[in-house]
Amino acid sequence: MSTTEAQDTTKSETTPVGEDSAVKSRKDRPTGSTHFGDADWDEEQVDEIGDATWGEVAKACCVHDAKEWGKIFVGACGALFFLYFFLFALELLGNSAKVLGGCRAGGLLSDETNPVAGLVIGELATALIQSSSTTTSIIVSLVGADAVSVNSGIYLVMGANIGTSVTNTIVSMGQMADGAQLERAFAGATVHDIFNLLSVAILFPLEIISHYLYHLTKAMLPDNVKDGEAWSGPIKKIVSPLSDKILKSNKDVIKDIATGKVDSCDAYYPALCLDGIEDYKHCASKCDKDAGEEVGVDCGRVGLITCDKTTGCPAFFQNGANLHDDSISGGVCLVLSLFLLIVCLMGLVNVLQRGLAGMSTRIIYKATNVNGLIGIVIGAAITILVQSSSITTSVLTPFVGLGVIQLEQMLPLTLGANIGTTITGLLAAMVSDNVDALQVALCHLFFNISGIVIWYPIPIMRRVPLRGARALGRATRRSRLVPPIYIIVVFFVIP
Repeated sequence: MSTTEAQDTTKSETTPVGEDSAVKSRKDRPTGSTHFGDADWDEEQVDEIGDATWGEVAKACCVHDAKEWGKIFVGACGALFFLYFFLFALELLGNSAKVLGGCRAGGLLSDETNPVAGLVIGELATALIQSSSTTTSIIVSLVGADAVSVNSGIYLVMGANIGTSVTNTIVSMGQMADGAQLERAFAGATVHDIFNLLSVAILFPLEIISHYLYHLTKAMLPDNVKDGEAWSGPIKKIVSPLSDKILKSNKDVIKDIATGKVDSCDAYYPALCLDGIEDYKHCASKCDKDAGEEVGVDCGRVGLITCDKTTGCPAFFQNGANLHDDSISGGVCLVLSLFLLIVCLMGLVNVLQRGLAGMSTRIIYKATNVNGLIGIVIGAAITILVQSSSITTSVLTPFVGLGVIQLEQMLPLTLGANIGTTITGLLAAMVSDNVDALQVALCHLFFNISGIVIWYPIPIMRRVPLRGARALGRATRRSRLVPPIYIIVVFFVIP
């Protein structure tokens, strides 16, 4: 690196934000380097970004005076504040979707279907309840209860893989105010969609013809599976206590309808709390039928909205509520969660923009440009911790919109998220003592691994989902209506 470039880099990475406001374009710098917030920031291509050293990254990150450290601390607190409520809004969105679409999703999953119908049902059910983790857990439970065959379960989880990417696509619309950010964010969100669709396009017919997933996982099965315990990630434990005070969905309703335990949601209504006391013990504790206990005498009854042992009954729980009342509550919470999601996204983006203002793109690119394999591992690890690929990709999407994470780095992170989300199904299978349940969970894992092997290692194949996502991103420049139309058509109209 030349002396002039070194001076330019040092100045940009140590000067506080706002003090070097005279230079706002790479054309005005002797080195031609672009800094975050420049007027021509969006014009720089990935292959034009220069290479920085890890020493420069460390200096930009850690060498600051007391005033700058104070600003960094305030910015970090602001980012954590908005991130927490962003995750809270995602959790509330998921609960609201389960309340609104739970009965319908349970009915969809209840029938033994042909492969094409199974694929479509898996996608639609996941889009309705906004959680592939929940869908795959239910599918694994259905197979474990012999309500669905292993072969049908394989096609259902393939569909669930497609439906899981609807959440981060919705999140990308939070950056509609800025055309360049929307283009990048929508591309970052839809690269997940395109990869999943491409994987299904190849592996779905291959499975119908050869049943390779079925035979591969069958050979790996043990003779039996011991009962295990369900595991909840640390992020759930941090966010759930607050969201459960607002709305807590009753996943048992979806499972019971899917397994045929009840015919419809009407069996759970009206909600009933013993002696009119609204708490877990009087409303949501289950009757012991073997002991002759009866609903309304020895235990209460809850519908799509339930109570929690720790936090009690949520604000939107009503004693005596019918299905219509719970649906209205779910709809109100859905609107509130979307509003909060957008507000927190805007706040998080604003804080990040202020923190990164003036930073050289060489430094940002060096810090985020990790090896693809490492990116997959990071994506999987994050998803295992948060127990949701939707949360992982939704949190990363704003960073892609800002240009902090390049689309080439987003792809392996989402592939890792695909791997990480299969752990939920494996955990659900461990709770069951049925080897067929474990087989479906393993099929989900090896389906995602197969997709990665086909579409990621070879550069020419990897460019297919990347180019497709960029094309969809560019389409937002022609009309801001592209994202909502895309979501409606891909996730609801076509299925």
